[in-house]
Amino acid sequence: MTTNKKPQQPLAVLNLPTQVELLVTYAENVVARMTGNPAFPTPVPNLALVTTAIGALHLAQTAVQARTKGTVAIRNEKRTALVTLLKQLRGYVQTTADATPDTALSIIESSGFAIRKATPRRPRVFEALPGAVSGSAKLVAPSAGQRASYEWESSTDGGKTWVTQPVTMQAKTTVTGLTPGASVQFRYRPVTPKAGEGDWSQSLTLIVK
Repeated sequence: MTTNKKPQQPLAVLNLPTQVELLVTYAENVVARMTGNPAFPTPVPNLALVTTAIGALHLAQTAVQARTKGTVAIRNEKRTALVTLLKQLRGYVQTTADATPDTALSIIESSGFAIRKATPRRPRVFEALPGAVSGSAKLVAPSAGQRASYEWESSTDGGKTWVTQPVTMQAKTTVTGLTPGASVQFRYRPVTPKAGEGDWSQSLTLIVK
């Protein structure tokens, strides 16, 4: 049975600059991009509040550059306040984008925030890979679910005879004691509480390193 997975949505990310001057420019760009933007009719927090925080940080940074005593701590407080507002604004943008998946990408792009596209995980398939040490092989199989076990076998005569390897409770194992340069076939089968022993997989061939 095929399960339709919900497509993963693009994510709005901050990517905040570390330098205060660049952070001010970054925040100003976000406010400018969101002001009057029909995708964001009621930004949370209010853009006026964010603009005030930008101005406060800019003034505090100017005082620091003038080497006024005690201004660094004030500047750091203003930076923290602005970053907090930007995080809240990013959350608002993400919520808005999630509400309309078909246009989520363009919505985030219009906000001025950066985008991280979620990449779906590649489905795990049965693989036979060279092991970490010479004469070994690493086998990885698709998961058969919780409480499943896995039986593994190897063959050095083209599948005429099979050698049983230790059973594992994870969908992976390492086979050792193989002859470097030899051509070895591997196969596995899952064993589950409900279905019992599954069918043996198609064998894979590996030249042992």
